[in-house]
Amino acid sequence: MTTFYLNGQYVPRDQALIPVEDRGFIFGDGIYEGVRYAAGRLFEWDAHAERMANGLAGLRIPFGAEQVAALKGVQEKLVRDNGLEDGEAFLYLEVTRGAAPRTHNFPTAPVSPTVFVSASKFVVSRPLREQGGKAISYPDLRWKRRDWKTVNLLGNVLARQAAAEAGAYEAILNEDGIITEGAATNVFAVLDGTLRTHPLSQRILPGITRQVILALLAELGVALDETPIAADRLASATEIFVCGSTTDVTPIVTLDGQPVGTGHPGALTVKLREAFEARLYQAAGSLR
Repeated sequence: MTTFYLNGQYVPRDQALIPVEDRGFIFGDGIYEGVRYAAGRLFEWDAHAERMANGLAGLRIPFGAEQVAALKGVQEKLVRDNGLEDGEAFLYLEVTRGAAPRTHNFPTAPVSPTVFVSASKFVVSRPLREQGGKAISYPDLRWKRRDWKTVNLLGNVLARQAAAEAGAYEAILNEDGIITEGAATNVFAVLDGTLRTHPLSQRILPGITRQVILALLAELGVALDETPIAADRLASATEIFVCGSTTDVTPIVTLDGQPVGTGHPGALTVKLREAFEARLYQAAGSLR
């Protein structure tokens, strides 16, 4: 039986019920995180917690950093209770402003945030990681504060659906002639022998895997140019890869039906994937 956490209680799936007036449901008024469990630990939880707290503060939802930090124990209990501690799992956390009569402005009466956490089994797609996947180009239709990981994801959904209909894994988004990120990933590309990615700003999510990759690049002595990539130049990249908490480092070998570089994962991408996986699977004991 699958167990969820909802508002202080551990409940079976069929009892995890949220009011229809919850502002996350009505307005997308909430923040979420997706955390990877591997090698007996929550990978990079402190970074996830900081990003979640920043997003909640940005939306002015009264759920502070200490309350977010306390969700570590909730996640660990869900991993154990759902029998996931010996493999890999994905933890989903969401905090909304709570349930209140529908008005666009914040509720005037005090409202308790809705807090939800789930844990599910995660299976890595080895062929995708090792052989690479396809991507399409797609316009970035999202709102302007992408640095906050809000539950309002319709732009991402439309982009991923377009990718799925094209038989592709990811949609690489462009706005005002610039590559921003993927529908659910950050994007890196090798252009003229230099690794490039969009700098942190309100235009992109500060990805946790992105953060780890930057640290690995420094350790490997690989230079990174955080300069926006012109959309019309991406087709000339010799390597492209995307990254995220459930994506790790995934090569993109075809873009809009055309091969990227040789049409196979590039040497730098492979090196970074291997370095990232070594970090991800570094044992840290068990939750038992």
